[in-house]
Amino acid sequence: MRFSRVRSGLAETSHEVIALALDSDGNELFASGDIDRPFFYRSAIKPFQSLATLRAGAELSDEQLAVSTASHGGFPVHLAIVQSILADAGLTTASLQTPLDVPLNPRARSIQEQLGRSVPQRVFHNCSGKHAGWLAACIASGWELETYLADDHPLQRSISEIVAESTRADPTPMGIDGCGAPAPRGSVKSLATGFRTLTTDPAFDRIVVAMERFGALVADNLRPDGRFGVNWGGPSKVGAEGVFASSRHGAAIVTKSLDGSPDVAVAAHLEVACRIGALPRGTQEWLIREAHPPVLGGGLPVGSLELVEA
Repeated sequence: MRFSRVRSGLAETSHEVIALALDSDGNELFASGDIDRPFFYRSAIKPFQSLATLRAGAELSDEQLAVSTASHGGFPVHLAIVQSILADAGLTTASLQTPLDVPLNPRARSIQEQLGRSVPQRVFHNCSGKHAGWLAACIASGWELETYLADDHPLQRSISEIVAESTRADPTPMGIDGCGAPAPRGSVKSLATGFRTLTTDPAFDRIVVAMERFGALVADNLRPDGRFGVNWGGPSKVGAEGVFASSRHGAAIVTKSLDGSPDVAVAAHLEVACRIGALPRGTQEWLIREAHPPVLGGGLPVGSLELVEA
């Protein structure tokens, strides 16, 4: 698939997208581009990393579980839930090994600045929910806390096994994600296989329910991926560098923007969902801004992102 940002009638940029949609039996409903091209799943793999958290014995509420899968915006509700995961395990934010960061969402950042908390903190990192869940898992299983990000840590070995089993692809050799965690690799095809597993394997039932019920905790609904998620009716997850994956009743869609643009990945996702008849007309109209992100001139729309070739 290819998209262009059109300004005042002229296509200024071009964006290539790899896309794949599978039905509940694993048959291809739509495919475009090299679906076997390798990349790192980044945060799109968090639902599978959270299964390792549960298997290790961490006891999380649905809200806490949703935040453990999140790339959260850093709003007070997100931070409070991260802190509650740690407190329930007898820990504090001092145990987090996420990088020092500011809230991902500009509005959330402004809130912290107004509260006088503008200094970067580990809890502000959008992956702090995942890390908090991992630390709770280490406490539950009696594993070392200091090395929880090491490739050979029992938690990371469990994650690697879950990802391999769910995606039917070897996730190694691992990279290093932005949050410092091991980053499994795969392809659009393997990630789509994984997300089909997500809504067909009962082992993921609690995670699916949490992501469906609390989509605004998984991704704040000011972002394109978050707005899609709260309207989709199933789990969806964005990943850095233009990865977006979703599933519903065993059907899965994955899009990967080759230039790393997240809004392009979401727009392509919506295009594929519409092509396979997975979105009602009312939802399509509600998400029109996400399907065609505006190009601004002087603060006003002068164009938009448009599909050039399917």
